[in-house]
Amino acid sequence: MKKICTLLFLVFLSVGLYAQSGNAVKEDILQKTNGEEMKGKVVKVTDTDVTFVYTGETAEYVFKKSEILRIVHASGRIELISPAGAPAQQRQNDAVTMSASPADHHNKIAVLPFTYLMDNQPGADAVGFKAQEDTYGFLSKNSAGYTILDPRTTNALLGKAGVTKDKMMNFTMKEICDVLGVEYVIDGAVTQNKGYQTSSTTETSNAKVKRDGDKDVKGISTYGNSSSNAVQRYDVSVSLHIYMDNNASIYNQSHKAFLSNTDGSYSSPLEYLLKRCPLYRK
Repeated sequence: MKKICTLLFLVFLSVGLYAQSGNAVKEDILQKTNGEEMKGKVVKVTDTDVTFVYTGETAEYVFKKSEILRIVHASGRIELISPAGAPAQQRQNDAVTMSASPADHHNKIAVLPFTYLMDNQPGADAVGFKAQEDTYGFLSKNSAGYTILDPRTTNALLGKAGVTKDKMMNFTMKEICDVLGVEYVIDGAVTQNKGYQTSSTTETSNAKVKRDGDKDVKGISTYGNSSSNAVQRYDVSVSLHIYMDNNASIYNQSHKAFLSNTDGSYSSPLEYLLKRCPLYRK
C-alpha cells in the first residue's frame, strides 16, 4: 500500500510539472551580431527593421536588420537575418558615428541646447545653453528611474559627431539619439519679444523762508527737481519637443508666461511644460 501511495504521488507531481511547463510564457529571442541576446516579443519584421518589445515592458524598439544575426521564435523556428560581418561594413557607410546600440538607450535622456529668439531673430547662444542647464537641473530632481546625460557631455558628443548648431537640421532625431546613446531627446526654444514700456516721473520741491529776527518775513525761496524712468517689459514663451530614438515625437507643446516681466525670465513657462511632459515624475 505504501508503494502504491508513493507511485501515485510521483504521477501527480509529474503531471503538475508538465502542466506548469506547458503554461509557461514562451519568448522570442533576438541574437545580435555582437553576441548579445534579447528576450521578449517580435512585433514586426520589415525589409530593413525588426520591431521588438522586451519581456515585461510595452515600449517598442526598432533594430536594423544589419544588427541582428538571427531570431529564435517562441515556436522554435530559427530565422537567419544577417550574415556575420555585415554590420561592420554597414557602419562604415553611416553618416553619424554610432556610440551605442539601441538596446543601450533604454530610459536615457539628453537635453539639446535651446534655440533662443529675440524679437523673432537669433539671440545669444548663452541663453540657449542656460535653458539647457535649467532643464537638466529640473529633470534631475523630477525624473526618477531615468538616466539624464549632463549638458557638458551632451555638447561634447554632439561636437565630436559634427552635429553643430548650424548643421543640426541635417540629422534626424534617431541619428542624434544614436550619437548620444539615449532613448529620449528634448529639443526646446525660448522666445522673448519686447512688450510695452512703463515709465514713472518723480518730482521733489523744497521751500526756504528768510526771516529778519523772529517777526518779519523777508522772503521765501523755492527749488526742486524731477526725474523720469522707463522700464522695458518682455513677453516670454517656451516651446518643448521630445523625440524617441525611433524618430517618434511624443510631446510637442508651447506655453507663454501669464504676465510680462522686466528681466525676460523663462523659468515659469519652462517648468509648466516640464511638469506636464511624459518624462516628469514626482
